[in-house]
Amino acid sequence: MSRFIAWLDNHGELSYDFQSYYSGEVGRKAKRLYYERPRLGTLAVMPIIFSEAFVPSARRLFWKPQRIPIGDAHYAMGFAFLVEMSAQDRYYQRARHFLNVLEETRCPGYEEYCWGYPFHWETLLGTIPAGTPLITTVPYVFEAFQQVYRIDGDDRWHRVMRSIARHALNDYKDIPTSATATTCSYTPFPEHSLSVVNANAYRAYLLTNAAIEFSESKYRDAAQRNLNFVLEAQNEDGSWFYARDGKRSFVDHFHTCFVMKALAKIEALTGNTDCTAAIDCGVAYYTQNLFDEGGVPKPFSRAPRLTVYRRELYDYAECINLAVLLRGRFPKLDRRVASSLNEILARWQTPEGSFRSRQLYLGWDNTPMHRWASSQLFRSLCFLLRANGDGQTSNS
Repeated sequence: MSRFIAWLDNHGELSYDFQSYYSGEVGRKAKRLYYERPRLGTLAVMPIIFSEAFVPSARRLFWKPQRIPIGDAHYAMGFAFLVEMSAQDRYYQRARHFLNVLEETRCPGYEEYCWGYPFHWETLLGTIPAGTPLITTVPYVFEAFQQVYRIDGDDRWHRVMRSIARHALNDYKDIPTSATATTCSYTPFPEHSLSVVNANAYRAYLLTNAAIEFSESKYRDAAQRNLNFVLEAQNEDGSWFYARDGKRSFVDHFHTCFVMKALAKIEALTGNTDCTAAIDCGVAYYTQNLFDEGGVPKPFSRAPRLTVYRRELYDYAECINLAVLLRGRFPKLDRRVASSLNEILARWQTPEGSFRSRQLYLGWDNTPMHRWASSQLFRSLCFLLRANGDGQTSNS
Protein backbone atom coordinates (compact mmCIF):
# COMPACT_ATOMS: atom_id res chain seq x y z
CA MET A 1 0.00 0.00 0.00
CA SER A 2 2.95 2.33 0.45
CA ARG A 3 3.15 3.00 -3.30
CA PHE A 4 -0.50 3.98 -3.44
CA ILE A 5 -0.21 6.23 -0.37
CA ALA A 6 2.80 7.97 -1.93
CA TRP A 7 0.80 8.46 -5.13
CA LEU A 8 -2.14 9.88 -3.14
CA ASP A 9 0.19 12.33 -1.41
CA ASN A 10 1.49 13.56 -4.75
CA HIS A 11 -1.76 13.49 -6.72
CA GLY A 12 -3.98 15.14 -4.15
CA GLU A 13 -7.53 14.49 -3.00
CA LEU A 14 -9.45 15.85 -5.99
CA SER A 15 -10.14 13.65 -8.98
CA TYR A 16 -12.31 13.08 -11.99
CA ASP A 17 -15.21 10.67 -11.64
CA PHE A 18 -17.27 8.17 -13.59
CA GLN A 19 -19.99 10.84 -13.68
CA SER A 20 -17.65 13.56 -14.97
CA TYR A 21 -18.94 13.02 -18.50
CA TYR A 22 -22.48 13.76 -17.36
CA SER A 23 -21.94 16.37 -14.64
CA GLY A 24 -21.68 19.41 -16.90
CA GLU A 25 -24.56 20.99 -18.77
CA VAL A 26 -23.82 19.29 -22.10
CA GLY A 27 -23.48 15.80 -20.66
CA ARG A 28 -26.55 16.14 -18.45
CA LYS A 29 -28.70 17.33 -21.35
CA ALA A 30 -27.54 14.42 -23.49
CA LYS A 31 -28.28 11.93 -20.73
CA ARG A 32 -31.69 13.46 -20.01
CA LEU A 33 -32.58 13.26 -23.70
CA TYR A 34 -31.52 9.61 -23.70
CA TYR A 35 -33.91 8.87 -20.85
CA GLU A 36 -36.80 10.87 -22.31
CA ARG A 37 -36.41 10.07 -26.03
CA PRO A 38 -34.16 7.01 -26.31
CA ARG A 39 -33.67 6.96 -30.08
CA LEU A 40 -32.75 10.63 -30.39
CA GLY A 41 -30.91 10.51 -27.08
CA THR A 42 -28.75 7.64 -28.30
CA LEU A 43 -27.39 9.92 -31.00
CA ALA A 44 -26.68 12.59 -28.39
CA VAL A 45 -24.74 10.30 -26.06
CA MET A 46 -22.84 8.37 -28.74
CA PRO A 47 -19.85 10.80 -28.77
CA ILE A 48 -19.62 10.46 -24.98
CA ILE A 49 -19.83 6.68 -25.15
CA PHE A 50 -17.14 6.67 -27.86
CA SER A 51 -14.92 8.81 -25.63
CA GLU A 52 -15.47 6.50 -22.65
CA ALA A 53 -14.51 3.50 -24.75
CA PHE A 54 -11.54 4.89 -26.66
CA VAL A 55 -10.37 8.23 -25.20
CA PRO A 56 -11.38 8.18 -21.52
CA SER A 57 -8.89 10.91 -20.66
CA ALA A 58 -11.16 13.31 -22.58
CA ARG A 59 -13.53 13.44 -19.60
CA ARG A 60 -11.57 16.52 -18.53
CA LEU A 61 -13.32 18.36 -21.38
CA PHE A 62 -16.70 17.72 -19.76
CA TRP A 63 -16.20 18.50 -16.06
CA LYS A 64 -13.61 19.26 -13.39
CA PRO A 65 -11.84 17.29 -10.65
CA GLN A 66 -13.72 17.38 -7.36
CA ARG A 67 -13.67 16.05 -3.83
CA ILE A 68 -16.43 13.52 -3.27
CA PRO A 69 -17.39 12.68 0.35
CA ILE A 70 -17.85 8.95 -0.16
CA GLY A 71 -14.21 8.78 -1.26
CA ASP A 72 -13.04 10.73 1.80
CA ALA A 73 -14.98 8.34 4.04
CA HIS A 74 -13.30 5.31 2.48
CA TYR A 75 -9.86 6.85 2.83
CA ALA A 76 -10.59 7.63 6.49
CA MET A 77 -11.55 4.00 7.10
CA GLY A 78 -8.55 2.68 5.19
CA PHE A 79 -6.10 4.72 7.22
CA ALA A 80 -7.95 3.74 10.40
CA PHE A 81 -7.37 0.07 9.53
CA LEU A 82 -3.67 0.84 9.16
CA VAL A 83 -3.71 2.49 12.59
CA GLU A 84 -5.33 -0.62 14.06
CA MET A 85 -2.55 -2.74 12.59
CA SER A 86 0.48 -0.58 13.23
CA ALA A 87 -0.50 2.22 15.67
CA GLN A 88 1.50 4.63 13.51
CA ASP A 89 0.64 8.26 14.19
CA ARG A 90 1.01 9.27 10.54
CA TYR A 91 -1.90 7.01 9.61
CA TYR A 92 -3.96 8.25 12.55
CA GLN A 93 -3.42 11.84 11.47
CA ARG A 94 -4.50 10.99 7.92
CA ALA A 95 -7.68 9.36 9.20
CA ARG A 96 -8.48 12.43 11.32
CA HIS A 97 -7.70 14.67 8.37
CA PHE A 98 -10.39 13.03 6.26
CA LEU A 99 -12.92 13.33 9.09
CA ASN A 100 -12.11 17.03 9.37
CA VAL A 101 -12.70 17.37 5.63
CA LEU A 102 -16.01 15.54 5.91
CA GLU A 103 -17.17 17.92 8.63
CA GLU A 104 -16.46 20.79 6.25
CA THR A 105 -18.14 19.24 3.19
CA ARG A 106 -21.50 18.24 4.68
CA CYS A 107 -24.58 19.12 2.64
CA PRO A 108 -25.56 22.77 3.15
CA GLY A 109 -29.02 23.67 4.37
CA TYR A 110 -29.62 20.59 6.54
CA GLU A 111 -29.83 20.65 10.32
CA GLU A 112 -28.13 17.28 10.70
CA TYR A 113 -24.85 16.06 9.23
CA CYS A 114 -25.31 14.45 5.81
CA TRP A 115 -23.48 14.11 2.51
CA GLY A 116 -24.09 13.51 -1.19
CA TYR A 117 -22.44 14.38 -4.50
CA PRO A 118 -20.90 17.76 -5.38
CA PHE A 119 -22.35 17.58 -8.92
CA HIS A 120 -25.83 17.40 -10.41
CA TRP A 121 -26.70 13.74 -11.01
CA GLU A 122 -28.93 12.94 -13.95
CA THR A 123 -30.96 9.78 -13.28
CA LEU A 124 -33.79 7.89 -14.91
CA LEU A 125 -36.22 9.58 -12.52
CA GLY A 126 -34.87 13.11 -12.83
CA THR A 127 -32.02 15.37 -11.74
CA ILE A 128 -30.65 15.03 -8.22
CA PRO A 129 -29.10 18.45 -7.50
CA ALA A 130 -25.59 18.83 -6.14
CA GLY A 131 -25.52 18.81 -2.35
CA THR A 132 -28.52 16.49 -1.98
CA PRO A 133 -28.02 13.88 0.78
CA LEU A 134 -27.76 10.29 -0.44
CA ILE A 135 -28.55 7.30 1.75
CA THR A 136 -25.89 5.40 -0.21
CA THR A 137 -23.20 7.85 0.96
CA VAL A 138 -24.25 8.69 4.52
CA PRO A 139 -23.71 5.19 6.02
CA TYR A 140 -20.08 5.11 4.88
CA VAL A 141 -19.44 8.43 6.59
CA PHE A 142 -21.07 7.12 9.77
CA GLU A 143 -18.77 4.09 9.67
CA ALA A 144 -15.72 6.32 9.16
CA PHE A 145 -16.51 8.46 12.20
CA GLN A 146 -17.36 5.36 14.22
CA GLN A 147 -14.13 3.60 13.32
CA VAL A 148 -11.93 6.52 14.33
CA TYR A 149 -14.03 7.05 17.46
CA ARG A 150 -13.22 3.47 18.44
CA ILE A 151 -9.53 4.40 18.19
CA ASP A 152 -9.40 7.73 20.02
CA GLY A 153 -12.72 8.11 21.89
CA ASP A 154 -13.09 11.71 20.74
CA ASP A 155 -16.61 12.89 21.69
CA ARG A 156 -16.54 15.20 18.68
CA TRP A 157 -16.83 12.19 16.40
CA HIS A 158 -19.59 10.68 18.53
CA ARG A 159 -21.67 13.86 18.29
CA VAL A 160 -21.41 13.73 14.51
CA MET A 161 -22.47 10.06 14.56
CA ARG A 162 -25.58 10.92 16.56
CA SER A 163 -26.45 13.64 14.08
CA ILE A 164 -25.98 11.28 11.12
CA ALA A 165 -28.24 8.71 12.76
CA ARG A 166 -30.99 11.28 13.33
CA HIS A 167 -30.71 12.34 9.69
CA ALA A 168 -30.93 8.75 8.45
CA LEU A 169 -33.99 8.09 10.59
CA ASN A 170 -35.95 11.30 10.06
CA ASP A 171 -35.05 12.78 6.68
CA TYR A 172 -35.86 9.87 4.34
CA LYS A 173 -39.35 8.81 3.36
CA ASP A 174 -40.68 5.30 4.04
CA ILE A 175 -43.43 3.77 1.91
CA PRO A 176 -45.04 0.45 2.92
CA THR A 177 -44.54 -2.43 0.48
CA SER A 178 -46.01 -5.22 2.59
CA ALA A 179 -47.44 -5.75 6.05
CA THR A 180 -43.93 -5.75 7.55
CA ALA A 181 -41.73 -3.92 5.02
CA THR A 182 -41.14 -0.38 3.83
CA THR A 183 -38.93 1.02 1.12
CA CYS A 184 -37.00 4.20 1.83
CA SER A 185 -36.25 7.04 -0.55
CA TYR A 186 -32.78 7.43 -2.04
CA THR A 187 -32.73 11.09 -1.02
CA PRO A 188 -34.97 13.12 1.32
CA PHE A 189 -37.17 13.65 -1.74
CA PRO A 190 -39.25 10.54 -2.61
CA GLU A 191 -39.52 11.43 -6.28
CA HIS A 192 -35.83 10.56 -6.59
CA SER A 193 -36.56 6.83 -6.12
CA LEU A 194 -38.28 4.60 -3.63
CA SER A 195 -37.35 1.08 -4.64
CA VAL A 196 -33.55 0.84 -4.90
CA VAL A 197 -32.58 -2.31 -3.04
CA ASN A 198 -29.07 -1.34 -1.98
CA ALA A 199 -30.34 2.00 -0.60
CA ASN A 200 -32.66 0.11 1.75
CA ALA A 201 -29.86 -2.28 2.72
CA TYR A 202 -27.58 0.65 3.56
CA ARG A 203 -30.20 2.36 5.69
CA ALA A 204 -31.13 -0.89 7.45
CA TYR A 205 -27.50 -1.40 8.44
CA LEU A 206 -26.88 2.20 9.53
CA LEU A 207 -29.98 2.25 11.71
CA THR A 208 -29.26 -1.20 13.17
CA ASN A 209 -25.76 0.00 14.00
CA ALA A 210 -27.15 3.20 15.54
CA ALA A 211 -29.69 1.25 17.62
CA ILE A 212 -26.84 -0.67 19.24
CA GLU A 213 -24.40 2.26 19.42
CA PHE A 214 -26.88 4.56 21.15
CA SER A 215 -29.18 1.96 22.79
CA GLU A 216 -32.26 3.46 21.15
CA SER A 217 -34.97 1.13 19.84
CA LYS A 218 -36.46 3.71 17.47
CA TYR A 219 -33.59 3.07 15.09
CA ARG A 220 -34.07 -0.70 15.23
CA ASP A 221 -37.76 -0.51 14.36
CA ALA A 222 -37.17 1.50 11.19
CA ALA A 223 -34.18 -0.65 10.28
CA GLN A 224 -36.22 -3.86 10.48
CA ARG A 225 -38.81 -2.60 8.02
CA ASN A 226 -36.16 -1.66 5.46
CA LEU A 227 -34.40 -4.96 6.06
CA ASN A 228 -37.64 -6.80 5.38
CA PHE A 229 -37.91 -4.98 2.05
CA VAL A 230 -34.44 -6.19 1.09
CA LEU A 231 -35.21 -9.75 2.12
CA GLU A 232 -38.51 -9.75 0.24
CA ALA A 233 -36.82 -8.26 -2.84
CA GLN A 234 -34.46 -11.22 -3.25
CA ASN A 235 -35.25 -13.26 -6.33
CA GLU A 236 -35.74 -17.02 -6.15
CA ASP A 237 -32.32 -17.59 -7.72
CA GLY A 238 -30.65 -15.56 -4.96
CA SER A 239 -30.06 -12.39 -6.96
CA TRP A 240 -31.35 -8.88 -6.39
CA PHE A 241 -32.41 -6.49 -9.12
CA TYR A 242 -31.01 -2.99 -8.71
CA ALA A 243 -34.54 -1.73 -8.07
CA ARG A 244 -38.02 -3.18 -7.66
CA ASP A 245 -39.70 -0.74 -10.01
CA GLY A 246 -39.96 -2.77 -13.20
CA LYS A 247 -37.59 -0.36 -14.94
CA ARG A 248 -34.15 -1.16 -13.53
CA SER A 249 -34.22 -4.94 -13.41
CA PHE A 250 -30.51 -5.47 -13.95
CA VAL A 251 -28.15 -7.47 -11.77
CA ASP A 252 -24.63 -6.15 -11.43
CA HIS A 253 -21.57 -6.97 -9.39
CA PHE A 254 -20.91 -4.17 -6.96
CA HIS A 255 -24.56 -3.41 -6.13
CA THR A 256 -25.01 -7.09 -5.33
CA CYS A 257 -22.01 -6.78 -3.00
CA PHE A 258 -23.50 -3.66 -1.40
CA VAL A 259 -26.64 -5.60 -0.47
CA MET A 260 -24.82 -8.63 0.90
CA LYS A 261 -22.29 -6.49 2.79
CA ALA A 262 -25.14 -4.80 4.65
CA LEU A 263 -26.78 -8.13 5.40
CA ALA A 264 -23.48 -9.55 6.66
CA LYS A 265 -22.94 -6.57 8.95
CA ILE A 266 -26.48 -6.76 10.32
CA GLU A 267 -26.04 -10.51 10.85
CA ALA A 268 -22.79 -9.89 12.74
CA LEU A 269 -24.45 -7.30 14.99
CA THR A 270 -27.70 -9.12 15.67
CA GLY A 271 -27.40 -12.79 14.70
CA ASN A 272 -30.42 -12.38 12.41
CA THR A 273 -31.03 -15.79 10.83
CA ASP A 274 -33.09 -14.32 7.97
CA CYS A 275 -29.94 -12.45 6.94
CA THR A 276 -28.00 -15.71 7.13
CA ALA A 277 -30.44 -17.47 4.79
CA ALA A 278 -30.41 -14.58 2.32
CA ILE A 279 -26.61 -14.46 2.34
CA ASP A 280 -26.34 -18.21 1.74
CA CYS A 281 -28.63 -18.00 -1.28
CA GLY A 282 -27.09 -14.73 -2.49
CA VAL A 283 -23.51 -15.96 -2.35
CA ALA A 284 -24.44 -19.07 -4.33
CA TYR A 285 -25.83 -16.87 -7.10
CA TYR A 286 -23.01 -14.36 -6.84
CA THR A 287 -20.11 -16.80 -7.13
CA GLN A 288 -21.79 -18.66 -10.00
CA ASN A 289 -22.94 -15.71 -12.11
CA LEU A 290 -20.87 -12.61 -11.41
CA PHE A 291 -17.39 -13.98 -12.12
CA ASP A 292 -15.94 -14.97 -15.48
CA GLU A 293 -14.29 -18.23 -16.44
CA GLY A 294 -11.02 -17.00 -14.93
CA GLY A 295 -12.64 -16.50 -11.54
CA VAL A 296 -12.47 -12.69 -11.55
CA PRO A 297 -15.37 -10.22 -11.29
CA LYS A 298 -17.51 -9.44 -14.30
CA PRO A 299 -19.76 -6.37 -14.24
CA PHE A 300 -23.18 -7.86 -14.96
CA SER A 301 -25.08 -11.12 -14.99
CA ARG A 302 -28.05 -9.24 -16.41
CA ALA A 303 -26.97 -6.00 -18.10
CA PRO A 304 -29.20 -2.92 -18.52
CA ARG A 305 -27.53 -1.74 -21.71
CA LEU A 306 -24.49 -2.08 -23.92
CA THR A 307 -21.31 -1.54 -21.91
CA VAL A 308 -18.00 -0.12 -23.13
CA TYR A 309 -15.74 -1.96 -20.70
CA ARG A 310 -14.79 -5.49 -19.74
CA ARG A 311 -14.02 -5.10 -16.06
CA GLU A 312 -14.59 -2.53 -13.35
CA LEU A 313 -12.27 -1.60 -10.45
CA TYR A 314 -15.30 -1.10 -8.22
CA ASP A 315 -16.23 -4.77 -8.62
CA TYR A 316 -12.84 -5.90 -7.35
CA ALA A 317 -12.99 -3.57 -4.36
CA GLU A 318 -16.41 -4.76 -3.28
CA CYS A 319 -15.59 -8.41 -3.94
CA ILE A 320 -12.71 -8.13 -1.46
CA ASN A 321 -14.85 -6.29 1.10
CA LEU A 322 -17.58 -8.91 0.96
CA ALA A 323 -15.17 -11.84 1.07
CA VAL A 324 -13.40 -10.50 4.16
CA LEU A 325 -16.74 -10.10 5.94
CA LEU A 326 -17.71 -13.68 5.05
CA ARG A 327 -14.25 -15.22 5.23
CA GLY A 328 -14.17 -18.96 5.78
CA ARG A 329 -17.90 -19.54 5.28
CA PHE A 330 -17.93 -20.03 1.52
CA PRO A 331 -14.87 -21.77 0.02
CA LYS A 332 -15.86 -20.82 -3.51
CA LEU A 333 -16.02 -17.13 -2.52
CA ASP A 334 -12.62 -17.41 -0.83
CA ARG A 335 -11.18 -18.79 -4.08
CA ARG A 336 -12.81 -16.03 -6.10
CA VAL A 337 -11.30 -13.29 -3.96
CA ALA A 338 -7.86 -14.91 -4.15
CA SER A 339 -8.05 -14.82 -7.96
CA SER A 340 -9.29 -11.23 -7.87
CA LEU A 341 -6.55 -10.11 -5.52
CA ASN A 342 -3.86 -11.67 -7.71
CA GLU A 343 -5.18 -9.83 -10.75
CA ILE A 344 -5.42 -6.50 -8.92
CA LEU A 345 -1.81 -6.67 -7.80
CA ALA A 346 -0.54 -7.91 -11.15
CA ARG A 347 -2.48 -5.77 -13.61
CA TRP A 348 -4.42 -2.91 -12.07
CA GLN A 349 -1.80 -0.83 -10.28
CA THR A 350 0.12 1.61 -12.45
CA PRO A 351 3.88 2.19 -12.12
CA GLU A 352 3.29 5.45 -10.22
CA GLY A 353 1.06 3.67 -7.67
CA SER A 354 -2.50 4.61 -8.71
CA PHE A 355 -5.12 2.08 -9.75
CA ARG A 356 -6.65 1.83 -13.21
CA SER A 357 -10.39 2.54 -13.24
CA ARG A 358 -11.59 0.14 -15.93
CA GLN A 359 -10.38 -2.45 -18.35
CA LEU A 360 -11.89 -1.44 -21.67
CA TYR A 361 -12.45 -3.69 -24.65
CA LEU A 362 -9.37 -2.06 -26.11
CA GLY A 363 -6.84 -1.02 -23.47
CA TRP A 364 -7.48 0.60 -20.09
CA ASP A 365 -9.04 3.66 -18.54
CA ASN A 366 -6.06 4.78 -16.48
CA THR A 367 -7.71 7.92 -15.14
CA PRO A 368 -7.46 7.64 -11.34
CA MET A 369 -10.82 8.34 -9.72
CA HIS A 370 -11.11 8.45 -5.95
CA ARG A 371 -14.80 7.49 -5.91
CA TRP A 372 -14.61 5.08 -8.85
CA ALA A 373 -13.02 3.26 -7.10
CA SER A 374 -9.52 4.01 -5.82
CA SER A 375 -10.70 4.85 -2.31
CA GLN A 376 -12.90 1.75 -2.13
CA LEU A 377 -10.04 -0.49 -3.21
CA PHE A 378 -7.65 1.18 -0.76
CA ARG A 379 -10.10 0.55 2.05
CA SER A 380 -10.73 -3.06 1.01
CA LEU A 381 -7.02 -3.87 0.83
CA CYS A 382 -6.43 -2.27 4.23
CA PHE A 383 -9.41 -4.24 5.58
CA LEU A 384 -7.88 -7.42 4.20
CA LEU A 385 -4.49 -6.64 5.72
CA ARG A 386 -6.08 -5.97 9.09
CA ALA A 387 -8.06 -9.22 8.85
CA ASN A 388 -4.86 -11.09 8.07
CA GLY A 389 -3.30 -9.69 11.22
CA ASP A 390 -0.43 -8.28 9.21
CA GLY A 391 1.26 -5.56 11.19
CA GLN A 392 3.30 -4.37 8.21
CA THR A 393 1.88 -2.50 5.23
CA SER A 394 2.74 -4.12 1.94
CA ASN A 395 4.67 -2.50 -0.89
CA SER A 396 1.87 -3.05 -3.39
